[in-house]
Amino acid sequence: MSVKILADSACDLPLSFFEENDVTLFPLKVHLNETEYEDLVTIDPKTVYLAIREGKIPKTSQASPLAFEEAFTKMAKNNEDGIYIAFSSELSGTYQAAVMIRNQVKETYPDFNLTIVDTKCASLGCGLIVKEAVKLAKENMSKEDILKDIEFRCQHMEHLFTVHDLDYLAKGGRVSKASAFLGGLLNIKPLLNVEDGKLVPIEKLRGKKKLLRRIIELMKERGESLDSQVIGISHADDEETALEMKELIAQELNAKDFYISSIGSAIGSHTGSGTIAIFFLNKVNPL
Repeated sequence: MSVKILADSACDLPLSFFEENDVTLFPLKVHLNETEYEDLVTIDPKTVYLAIREGKIPKTSQASPLAFEEAFTKMAKNNEDGIYIAFSSELSGTYQAAVMIRNQVKETYPDFNLTIVDTKCASLGCGLIVKEAVKLAKENMSKEDILKDIEFRCQHMEHLFTVHDLDYLAKGGRVSKASAFLGGLLNIKPLLNVEDGKLVPIEKLRGKKKLLRRIIELMKERGESLDSQVIGISHADDEETALEMKELIAQELNAKDFYISSIGSAIGSHTGSGTIAIFFLNKVNPL
């Protein structure tokens, strides 16, 4: 690849993707049982979900500044151009840390050419952007053109998702406590999206069937050319519902191309198990 692609574990692509495509991975940190783990590398999401069910509250922190420094310095020495596609700055300090370290490296290597993109996206919303950027880099597209595509996708990526317990997201500070509502006893399911990089609840529905139908309705309202783009589905220990959602989208919206992944330990620490998230573009790049 003429342009090096870098990403963090909050894009919820599997470790094999990074290894097979020579993409530099920056794992976010997960703190559980007084031990620090590296998301995707030294901890499994199922471990996190089990701990949450046992009443434990995992904490997370941004990717390691030292990891940034080592990777960026190596690239600068090798005169490599790169694009780091980062998790939303509204949900993690990872983007800001990367910018700070890049600027430090540039003091020693002023020609270091690394662009860091604040996607304002999360999970596979970010992951689909990474996947496309890797594809374009392999096709030897110029850095400028890859960045144009990334920026377009960042602006037009829709996130629709539901969590089992919105209170859990509130405890972790990922949605405001005022936005959290108790619904478990009434089988009320919250539906959220991402606006300018932040998680925002949009409505609540009673029962899983109504919720899935509502997601389809919103995809019809918001999506463009859903039959010719990749639809992302990520799930937190609920592959059955993810596959059910895939069938529903295929039937109702004639979508043909899907990418399904497990939500990683870092994001899963804040959502808990049972989360289902759908990602698609509300506008397709005319280029």
